[in-house]
Amino acid sequence: VWAPAAHATRIAELCDVRGIRPNQLIGYGLVVGLAGTGDIGQARFTVQSTAAMLRSLGATVDQNAIQARNAAAVMITATLPPFASAGARVDVTVSPLGNARSLFGGTLLQTPLFGADKKVYAVGQGPVVVGGYNVTGYTGSSYTRNHTTTGRVPEGALVERQVPGPVFGEGPLT
Repeated sequence: VWAPAAHATRIAELCDVRGIRPNQLIGYGLVVGLAGTGDIGQARFTVQSTAAMLRSLGATVDQNAIQARNAAAVMITATLPPFASAGARVDVTVSPLGNARSLFGGTLLQTPLFGADKKVYAVGQGPVVVGGYNVTGYTGSSYTRNHTTTGRVPEGALVERQVPGPVFGEGPLT
């Protein structure tokens, strides 16, 4: 006699609880280590951000001497799941602001991620993974597959602060 397989489902997968939801995070940072595919020309904010970052690390740099071809200014987004506690890791998405051609091979430098209340909830950092590629031939022909200007850093953000939520046991659960 064959018994049907038993399946267990958590209550959280069957319903929504008022006050419990994911939270979107956003940050501004730099991706470095790009092999000449970073921001060029009019992307002055990349040069300014690079100079500011180097100053914060104790290096004195003339802003006019910075070539940003190996770096890109980026926006970082992440979704903080409900009940994520300090020390948990979440994935981040990295998208350039300037005219970077590819984030392939880049590394996201330490970037604070803010909630809508302007508080830091996570910090992102790590190697960027892109889901495409660019190929250019000697004759100038090129082929692009998928997106090389948007990438992910798997488990690239470390949660620093838990989002306050409702306290259970104080009244009805909706």
